[in-house]
Amino acid sequence: MRYSDLLYGVCIKYLEDEEEAKDAVMNIYHELLKKLPLHDVQNFKSWLYVLAKNHCLMQLRATKKNITVSFENQSVQSEEFSHLDNNMEKEESFRKLERCLETLSEKQKLSVELFYYQHKCYNEIAAATGIDWNKVRSLIQNGRRNLKICMEKKCQLSIHIIIRQQISGDI
Repeated sequence: MRYSDLLYGVCIKYLEDEEEAKDAVMNIYHELLKKLPLHDVQNFKSWLYVLAKNHCLMQLRATKKNITVSFENQSVQSEEFSHLDNNMEKEESFRKLERCLETLSEKQKLSVELFYYQHKCYNEIAAATGIDWNKVRSLIQNGRRNLKICMEKKCQLSIHIIIRQQISGDI
């Protein structure tokens, strides 16, 4: 019981529920009785922490596998139309990406296009553009981050427009 606070703290951190954390602590003590004789433990506190963390992660993984969702017949689309929606979503995402590419600086845009569209490596981009290798890497990383931010903003903007249209009755 000396390490109960440590175990409870780890469990509450991962499980985010007091009752589940209390149950997990008891289960960890039970698991400890089985595993401790099988291991040569040099630092018990650290080993116990890892055991508790792994126990909680396994418990979280198990609950994710058991999630059930019920579908109503009206909300399920027939398979013959689902591929059309998927294609339209991809096309819309591609259009957003193209618009977001235009917001990048010229060097970022060029580096991103060469890297992702033409599959050039950093060395090839540096040679073709005359830009230092480290600068190319930085341009691609910053360009990717800026594209992500732009895409997220465009997505949020699209959602707001759809909500406004629904509220006003246009849809």
